[in-house]
Amino acid sequence: MSKKPLLLLLFILLSSTNFGQNNSRIDSLLTAYNQHKEDTLKLRTINNLINYYMYRNTPEVKPYAEEMLSLARKLKNVKGESLALYQLGVYHYTIFETDSASNYYNQSLQLALKDEDVPRISSNYRGLSIIEFSQGNLSAADSINDLDLANSIKYEDSIGIALAYDFKGTINQNKGYYDIALANVQQGLKYFEALKDSVRIADCYNHLATLENNLGNTRKAIDYNLIALEVYQRENDVFYEAQALNDIGVMFKVLKDYEQSLEYLNKAITISEQAKANEVLISALTTVGEVYDEQGQPQQAIPYFEKAIRLAESLNSKRKIALAQNKMAEAYLAMRQPSQAMQLAEASLAYSVPNNTISFQKVSQRVKSQAYEQLGNYAKALEHHKNFKVLSDSIMNTETSDNIENLRAQFDLEKKEARLALQEQEIIALDAQAESDQLAKLLYGLGLAAAVIIGLLVIFGLRQRMRKNKIEREKQEAILRQEIEFKKKELASQTLHLVQKSTFIQELKENLEKIKASPELFKIEFRRLILLLKKERAEDKDWEVFKSYFSEVHNNFDDKIRKINDTITEKELRLASFLRMHLSTKEIASMLNVLPDSVLKSKYRLKQKLNLDKDTDLTEFLNTL
Repeated sequence: MSKKPLLLLLFILLSSTNFGQNNSRIDSLLTAYNQHKEDTLKLRTINNLINYYMYRNTPEVKPYAEEMLSLARKLKNVKGESLALYQLGVYHYTIFETDSASNYYNQSLQLALKDEDVPRISSNYRGLSIIEFSQGNLSAADSINDLDLANSIKYEDSIGIALAYDFKGTINQNKGYYDIALANVQQGLKYFEALKDSVRIADCYNHLATLENNLGNTRKAIDYNLIALEVYQRENDVFYEAQALNDIGVMFKVLKDYEQSLEYLNKAITISEQAKANEVLISALTTVGEVYDEQGQPQQAIPYFEKAIRLAESLNSKRKIALAQNKMAEAYLAMRQPSQAMQLAEASLAYSVPNNTISFQKVSQRVKSQAYEQLGNYAKALEHHKNFKVLSDSIMNTETSDNIENLRAQFDLEKKEARLALQEQEIIALDAQAESDQLAKLLYGLGLAAAVIIGLLVIFGLRQRMRKNKIEREKQEAILRQEIEFKKKELASQTLHLVQKSTFIQELKENLEKIKASPELFKIEFRRLILLLKKERAEDKDWEVFKSYFSEVHNNFDDKIRKINDTITEKELRLASFLRMHLSTKEIASMLNVLPDSVLKSKYRLKQKLNLDKDTDLTEFLNTL
């Protein structure tokens, strides 16, 4: 199936509220909008109006987004300003103005990073990643999406994790790694199902349908699309309802069930015309033309191709224009009109050659070969047939290479899964050992009780056993002391490493602050810095390693704190651990990537949660645990 960049836009909608799809809701929103004063409540209402109109009546979005931006700046509300810039990015991407969209996303991202606004950081990463994807830069899209995934995992943002996995599936699908893409989307679906997010569950089913179709499981793909279609209809999400209807029509065409195909495609055309979903409309019109051509009715196909081309030209969608031109050229060949077919094939080549779209070139060369054959120019027909064969061989070689890469990537994924499975087995074994130890202790206690009853008859034996136990215990204690000393060294090393890493990130942020003053320098350096930051943080387990050593050296420190107050957060545990390590406020600020004042405030809040009075020193208290 063809790529659908607009379908990806739903991934970047991380707004706080999922509204009902009825007139009473929009009426109540407009009433609230007109009644609110210029305050944060009005900011939220405007944002909700933007979310409502984004895919129902897109032109309504821009004035609301600009008003939201102006109001947020007037109120000096940084989060509101970042959100307004982000919504302007979504709007401009929706109307195919990717440069403007990228500019707004970057502005929003800078504010979000400065304000540590985790959801907005993720949504902007996602928006920038989707722009790279829509422009065919799959590696760049994957790199930015990995930043989003790492950010979401770090802050335990379940919906962000789900969206990142789902989009990773779309990227791998377009790379041709269908099995891996399937695993990515299924991972995202698990999160969405846990969150009970019906619309995004429907999106995942749409993506699974595309993947199953690419894997040759078209019937299963249709079942997935029907599940998604039901959700979109229930939610009155007309844009994606049209998309789902179009996808089902395409799949029935693959099965050569043309009657069913036309039924769904015509519904898609009707709804997409009403919703002004022009991207979907172009795809549906082109596919209807293909259905008629495959049924031997090329005359009926031509008007659909012509309408699709005109609409694609109005959107400057060159890829869709070239696709429809090739399809219409094949219809003219079937009508024995080689000159028209030749002209359309040449027009398609004008797009596909500079863009190295080999699959389009292949069809154009085959059309030209057959057109020259109908004209009786067999030398030219042979020349273009040779071109067609060269391109076919090129595609076969590319597919072979892609299959090898797919196998490699799948092998890596299986190795990771095997490691996880092994870890799970080790955990089970440790649990079993713990149960065995408890049973042994119980039996030992019973043995002592029996020994008391038996009395003097076994005292000598008990004394002998106690001597042996003492010797064994002393050996174990010596070993444990060695292990603790080793882990203390490792803990100190990990602490130093975390300080160095935090220093690196701080320096990187300072460099970003320097270059943001120059827009030209920012554009040049932004991606390099992002990739450098990604490389520094890729597969980073430093905190987990530190936490593991710290817990063992300091005797389950985390559990002791949580027994005092079970609402202690992960960030507060980190702060407590660093204080126990006698790190200074400046060092802690560097490691947590915050200002020293913020550390002092966090220490005060932690002290309150631990129920400590003013005279009790927090660090001294933590050292007693």
